[in-house]
Amino acid sequence: MAIKKAKMVLDKDYKMAAVDERIYGSFIEHLGRAVYDGIYQPGHPLSDEKGFRKDVMELVKELQVPIIRYPGGNFVSNFFWEDSVGPVAERPKRLELAWRSLEKNEVGLNEFVGWTREVNSDVMMAVNLGTRGIADACNILEYCNHPGGTKYSDLRIRHGFKEPHNIKTWCLGNEMDGSWQIGHKTMEEYGRLAEETAKAMKLIDPGIELVSCGSSAYDMPTFPKWEAVTLSYTYDYVEYISMHQYYGNRNDDSLDFLAMSDDMDQFIRTVIATCDYVKAKKRSKKNINISFDEWNVWFHSNAADDDITKNHPWQVAPPMLEDIYTFEDALLVGLMLITLLKHADRVKMACLAQLINVIAPIITEADGGGAWKQTIFYPFMHASRYGRGVVLLPVIHTTKHDTAKHEAVSDMEAVAVCNEEKEEVTIFAVNRTLTEDVELTADLRSFEGYELIEHIVLEHEDLKAVNGYGFEGVAPRKVKQCTMSDGILTGILHKASWNVIRLGKKIRIIKEKD
Repeated sequence: MAIKKAKMVLDKDYKMAAVDERIYGSFIEHLGRAVYDGIYQPGHPLSDEKGFRKDVMELVKELQVPIIRYPGGNFVSNFFWEDSVGPVAERPKRLELAWRSLEKNEVGLNEFVGWTREVNSDVMMAVNLGTRGIADACNILEYCNHPGGTKYSDLRIRHGFKEPHNIKTWCLGNEMDGSWQIGHKTMEEYGRLAEETAKAMKLIDPGIELVSCGSSAYDMPTFPKWEAVTLSYTYDYVEYISMHQYYGNRNDDSLDFLAMSDDMDQFIRTVIATCDYVKAKKRSKKNINISFDEWNVWFHSNAADDDITKNHPWQVAPPMLEDIYTFEDALLVGLMLITLLKHADRVKMACLAQLINVIAPIITEADGGGAWKQTIFYPFMHASRYGRGVVLLPVIHTTKHDTAKHEAVSDMEAVAVCNEEKEEVTIFAVNRTLTEDVELTADLRSFEGYELIEHIVLEHEDLKAVNGYGFEGVAPRKVKQCTMSDGILTGILHKASWNVIRLGKKIRIIKEKD
């Protein structure tokens, strides 16, 4: 078998940006079995006294998710937050228009805030700018963050929450450029509404950070004009603009599928350029950063989802968007994580969409069964666990290939993160060729005294291999495919593989072993 070659040079002084830990965020929407039969299942033998699944909590903790977007997604554009608080027995059931389901409001705002604290996370809250507007956004912010002595803060206290929730990150609506969105707006309509909503919210709590809606995908017909126009209104009042993107291997072309992270890279670059164009036009000194608050692979369940919404509407928690992920899906998720890290100077938040059951790394079996890890669980876990610190600017030379729709695709895609506190460097790398191994040579001589800690690999002969309850067809393992001598790392990255290569200061490694 032929072996291709890749070279990487890493220098500890060539720093690109610190990683904001919120880049490893996720997302839970009132959609399908994400909430009911996902995080919440009263009567399940593994649920706590509040009805939340303890086994699911442990898996979420394993992923170390610092922030979770809530309650949508499309759901938020017809969300009446008042229905989700107060005594559960008094909460109304509502027709949920985005996904044509029945929302019973057993789990609402306060319960979700409590759950996020149990899993060591914060909330990224979204407000309804579809069917509602400025006043309702101000009311929910007052309910969540104001200490007391006002209508809505006192209402929260009466509901049993004396201390404010202090939610500091707020999304100004969701995908308002999309015709599918309840209350879809033109770019001028959304820009004005978001601007005035942002101004009012910051009068209530000047310490919050706000996310203005960007385009719902790279191929939206209004992209990137949507960003340029809406930011012309919101620029002075928001900190972030959102990005959303999903990919799928609909043509069953795996080589081209693994090149789609290049599209994500171009999407990010174009949004940054558009933000900076508005910055220049406004003569501003402020950068708008990116909240990539929906990203994942999503296509396996599309036909089943269409059948439920069209032919079997108004169910409570129907099994929707339950993609069962393959090994090649995990590779693309790894490539997307690498892409986000390569833009850590401007991508400050990101949310793997979603977290439980709905296009998710964690699945719970129906009818009271257990929980298990999908293939995509592992690259996300590795990046969240080992990808905190400072992204280095690597010099990479690698051979390339063409695919059906992409040219000059790098055989090896990689990024490196230095954790100075732990005295560790982690290289994340994907060999995205399907037939040939890549021989990697990495120059780390500036990291004097560093040695190889471990090389973790996720690989499988079958690109379509999946995991399931009680079995893991795709799981990481430690290998001995790398060596290090005099600051030079050499190793083999097998065809179609996700690789985590961890290095650390020799004295630190000895202490850890002792």
